[in-house]
Amino acid sequence: MKSAVKILIILALVGVLALVRLYEYSFFYDPFMYFFEQAFQNGETINYTFDMFFNVFLRFLVNTLISLLILWVAFRNRGIIKFSALIYLGFFLVLFPLFIYLMLHVQPEDYLAAFYVRRFLAHPLLILILLPAFYYFRLSTGVKN
Repeated sequence: MKSAVKILIILALVGVLALVRLYEYSFFYDPFMYFFEQAFQNGETINYTFDMFFNVFLRFLVNTLISLLILWVAFRNRGIIKFSALIYLGFFLVLFPLFIYLMLHVQPEDYLAAFYVRRFLAHPLLILILLPAFYYFRLSTGVKN
């Protein structure tokens, strides 16, 4: 695949990630988004249902699949995809139970901790680390596409 086509596909996939973020209110029930926009400043407590956990998981899954697709288009290497999938799985296995624990035991002073753990789960932050890391690895080892 030519470099220009790769770049266009990667940009389109980044655009899909942006659309997921843009339409998060429409597709994903997450009371934290509403809570931190207004209620937190007013000293209110958060009200949530367990649907929120499923939606955080679903959003993580969608972002992960799109991120893995970006890595596939960029590198076309199964080893990179398997390694990245393991990183995403480890990330999820550590942060999701922590998020559930924080939400079940949330106190007003713990709101920000739960919010930031949810943010790591709901936003595609790992692609910002993995894409340049694998690119640098490929440059440093001299591997050609």
